Amino acid sequence: MTAPLISKLPHSQFSIFTLIGRMAREHNALNLSQGFPNFETDPKLIDLATKAMKEGANQYAPMEGIYSLREVISDKIENLYGKRYSADKEIIMVAGATQGIFTAITAVVHKGDEVIIFKPAYDCYEPAIEINGGVPVYVQMQGKDFKIDWEAFRALITPKTRLVIINTPHNPSGSILSAEDMNELSASLRDTNIMVLSDEVYEHMVFDGHSHESVSKYPYLAERSFVMASFGKTFHVTGWKMGYCAAPAEMMKEFRKVHEFNVYAVNHPIQKALVPYLQEASTYLGLSPFFQRKRDLFLKAIASSRFNCSPTRGTYFQLLDYSNITDEADVDFASRLIKEKRLASIPISVFSVDQLDQQQLRFCFAKTDDTLLKAAEIINSI
Repeated sequence: MTAPLISKLPHSQFSIFTLIGRMAREHNALNLSQGFPNFETDPKLIDLATKAMKEGANQYAPMEGIYSLREVISDKIENLYGKRYSADKEIIMVAGATQGIFTAITAVVHKGDEVIIFKPAYDCYEPAIEINGGVPVYVQMQGKDFKIDWEAFRALITPKTRLVIINTPHNPSGSILSAEDMNELSASLRDTNIMVLSDEVYEHMVFDGHSHESVSKYPYLAERSFVMASFGKTFHVTGWKMGYCAAPAEMMKEFRKVHEFNVYAVNHPIQKALVPYLQEASTYLGLSPFFQRKRDLFLKAIASSRFNCSPTRGTYFQLLDYSNITDEADVDFASRLIKEKRLASIPISVFSVDQLDQQQLRFCFAKTDDTLLKAAEIINSI
């Protein structure tokens, strides 16, 4: 008889995205839960990918990614944030940001190391920490506008702290870190060996005149940070699973060791397509006004509803506060909306410390205008 299988993730269950997605399909609900667009990407990018396939870029790419793409990415980061990463030693292509995040954590977190996470947090961070023997340490962001208590953060730093994970623009809340926040983080880590993993997949979706505060803009943070970015999010092609990681050469050396035996190389023709596409900065610089218009369309359409909200500052997610409608827990209310109203959203408590419930649901507005207006009709009827 074989020995019983001992799980490395004994407490891990199906994610909320899997559960809500399944319910949405069962009840034929309008799905504003998961973070992917229901509209197509730029036909030009599709044509460039097709051209690359037809021209033979169908075998393994170099392990780090094709050099021409890494060079374009280096130019992009320097133009936006003033930091020059070596295309040769400090940038690597990843099969989506989730793979990159897992690889970065695996590369630097050892058994017993503590990793500080700001909650609510995207749900891929903790399993990656735990499967590598690390210990997640939580800082709950404060209030319904999700501010960081930096004193509380500093109180959690110990000699065992190995890594801090930040996410800006922030999923699921739609908040953004300010320059003051970044300076607080920088000051908090001074005279330590603590590294940072900065999840910046929504970097090009920041609204109302605010700016994205990348760790790349802050020299003291840049010298100790992995920066994770996503072309899937940026160019409406989440199914392509394509992104990149930028980090100092010493950190990237360790990242590369894991990446080589985890993924090795990522999609070659898509890399080829991205080289000329990225050289036109309008392809990504136009995203903020594009999604701000969708956000504003959605909020205007639900202005007469009983939900309360503050316009999201970044990402393509909008939180709606339902405290004027019911006292139900957010998971229960989200489930009822699917079953009774055929509208799917994501409850926020599942991402928070001790499942803190502030009666907020997350709606994705990366949808066609028609879809958003149909969703607004349902919301207004609640």
